[in-house]
Amino acid sequence: MATATAQHRTFVDADGVTIHFTVWAPLNPRAIVQISHGQGDHSQRYASFAEELAAQDFVVYADDHRGHGETWREQWNGDTAKLGYLGPRGLRGALDAINDVTAIARREHPDLPLCFLGHSMGSLMGQKALADRSLDADLVVWTGTALRTLFTMNAGDLNKNHKHLGDTGHEWLSRDVEVHRAFKADPLTFKANVMKQFGLADSIRLLGFPSRAASDIPVLIAIGSEDSLGTEKSVATLAERYILAGHSDVTLVVYDEARHEILNETNKHEIRSDIIDWIDEHVREMVS
Repeated sequence: MATATAQHRTFVDADGVTIHFTVWAPLNPRAIVQISHGQGDHSQRYASFAEELAAQDFVVYADDHRGHGETWREQWNGDTAKLGYLGPRGLRGALDAINDVTAIARREHPDLPLCFLGHSMGSLMGQKALADRSLDADLVVWTGTALRTLFTMNAGDLNKNHKHLGDTGHEWLSRDVEVHRAFKADPLTFKANVMKQFGLADSIRLLGFPSRAASDIPVLIAIGSEDSLGTEKSVATLAERYILAGHSDVTLVVYDEARHEILNETNKHEIRSDIIDWIDEHVREMVS
């Protein structure tokens, strides 16, 4: 079984923002997995999952999006009032920077298939990039996701239905109380407020539906039944939309009683294994 150490790297994007990212590279990788984190989130919260992927010979690239993590720290000089603020060209600039990470991964591993895994806001931005045909991926995984409309995403208090379960304000994330506590204690995490942090125009630009597929890439959609962002109905509609758009291989999985961060749930080992198995199966088909 392969092991990999984390390599922390940076690049400067087209608008002069220094983007921080991490690579977990096994000795003989057989595919790339790019992880795109959520709003109020950062790449290092996916480190243990990245290590599991690397142990299966997947090289993992995960960036801190603009306004997040170490990118935020350098971009905004540690100004906590700017957490979540994307900077030059807003959503378009942030998406271009994420696509730059893809380009780096492709350049460094030109012969390997690439899976783009987006969680929550990372999945919404990934959906938009796929619809705009700017996402260069061979397969995609959306977790903690929803259909991108005002009627199928919760834009209100995401913790409303779970606040009676604790006092951190993050009970909606997982059934694991340690996840709530760690999120609250982490100086690089924060409460997402997309309308405030993105602005009205970019919040509207984020909305949309899957468009006619440029290529028939496989899609995995996975959420918890108690997710506060999207509902089972929302993701079922999303899956149907992908099929109508020309994606013939669309898998939808809803984990009973799981909340928003399925990768950090009490049954995370089952969920992570399922996702890795799905990626592995499709990578084997691509290289056979």
